[in-house]
Amino acid sequence: MNTRFTKEYWENKYSEQATGWDIGYASTPLTTYFNQLTNKDLRILIPGGGNCYEAEYLFENGFKNVFVIDIALQPLKNLKKRFPDFPEHHLIHDDFFNHTETYDLIIEQTFFCALDPFLRTAYSNKIYDLLTDKGKAIGLLFNFELTEDGPPFGGSIVEYLKLFYEKFSINILERCYNSIKPRDGRELFFIFEKN
Repeated sequence: MNTRFTKEYWENKYSEQATGWDIGYASTPLTTYFNQLTNKDLRILIPGGGNCYEAEYLFENGFKNVFVIDIALQPLKNLKKRFPDFPEHHLIHDDFFNHTETYDLIIEQTFFCALDPFLRTAYSNKIYDLLTDKGKAIGLLFNFELTEDGPPFGGSIVEYLKLFYEKFSINILERCYNSIKPRDGRELFFIFEKN
């Protein structure tokens, strides 16, 4: 898809270490959710995973079917270097919109907000296509005014409801109660289940 945020754009972000979104560990809202999961056999995808501390956290906690896809190669190398036991074939260097496998759970952590806003409908459709029947997309969306400045790009509950309600049951979409301090009041936690 044609976008100003190309593979080269993201590779440069990593080579210049201009990754202000990277907090260096799996975020508290996501680990709190992961700790409630009992089915360790779930097929899980983390799109635009970056350095993907979430994948490392899940794998270390017994989830062996965790996959990360990123358009930039460097963050996948970073994950493998930091966590050598992570399976090489679970690191997918490709454009998310080209991916065709299916998953029980898709984790959203800073990928959606990094996309050109004109790709949001395509994102919603792709998430739907990649989920198994009754599969879930969960994660965090930013809760601040959507402007041309970004990434990250913001949005609102109203916008997200319009974007996802036709294809998903909105189980949860609410202000995140356990955001890390720099993101407090600026994140929404969601669970969307495929209809």
